[in-house]
Amino acid sequence: MLKILKIRQPDDWHLHLRDGEILKSILKETIRDFKRAIIMPNLIPPILNSDDVLRYQNEILSALPEGSSFKPLMTIYLTDKSDYKDIVSAYSSDLISAVKLYPAGATTNSQSGVTNLDKIQALLEKLAEAKVPICIHGETTLPSVDIFDREAFFIEKTLEPIRKKIPGLKIILEHITTKQGIDYVLSESEGLAGTITTHHLIINRNDLLANGIKPHYYCLPIAKREEHRLALRQAATSGDKRFFLGTDSAPHIDSLKENSCGCAGIFSATNTMSYLAHVFEEENALHQLEKFTSINGPNFYNKKINEEICTLYKHENPVIFPEKIEIGNKSITLFNPGFHSHWSTQG
Repeated sequence: MLKILKIRQPDDWHLHLRDGEILKSILKETIRDFKRAIIMPNLIPPILNSDDVLRYQNEILSALPEGSSFKPLMTIYLTDKSDYKDIVSAYSSDLISAVKLYPAGATTNSQSGVTNLDKIQALLEKLAEAKVPICIHGETTLPSVDIFDREAFFIEKTLEPIRKKIPGLKIILEHITTKQGIDYVLSESEGLAGTITTHHLIINRNDLLANGIKPHYYCLPIAKREEHRLALRQAATSGDKRFFLGTDSAPHIDSLKENSCGCAGIFSATNTMSYLAHVFEEENALHQLEKFTSINGPNFYNKKINEEICTLYKHENPVIFPEKIEIGNKSITLFNPGFHSHWSTQG
């Protein structure tokens, strides 16, 4: 018998759409299931100010099919020289929903990011006063710190000190990958939340590295030990208001993933809802899926919860997704966890 689950339409609170031909080809994969998404600003060149936001927003809107009600929630990329007046004005006018803080060199196209949080303390104080949400890629870039320890190190040595200096900051610790990250968010009742990706709920570092390197499982932050994956699953399926979905779906052309220095990023927009339903059912927590995908995020960002309904269907047979998304004579590989889900948003 077909099993049906109805939830409010989900939002994606961390999404990479890129631009140009990639944007035009992959946007449909998000708008099929999601009403809104926080759009990452790490293009080349990055989205640094209101003018850049308007230009990029128009490109996204122009790529939408006629009649689509999808809303891109825009962000500005912080640098050591960001103009707080421009940011606060953009936030006050609803042009942006947040700013993005990349430690310089932490991930794809983050070279222009913040080199030292002390350099932008005055800016952060202004953002705290204006209650502008700050999406943080929470990893140190110190070469002396092991890649598997970068999140925990950043939280202890960088994030916690700046939050003590500026207690009014409204922060989203993005794509949490560690138990330390989960515990840190749980230690605060207000002003701090965390996004969790689909793939980090499913894969650990063995999936990436054992029996050969899997380039399409390589992302930053990198997948961690099994104990951390289990902590993420417990947090995501708990219903706790401080955790919500941010897929970090990040398309890269296969030739840039499958080489001697492959790009970091996992593309999961197409099948995220299917595999999330699978995960939540495994944890006997389907009743919490709506909170994670559709309620906790809007509440933290002070947005209205979507009125539209998303229906998930559990089928007798496994749901088969395409292996790749074709872009002309190039392709982007879709996240494949190595098993099939029986859930789909298509009846």
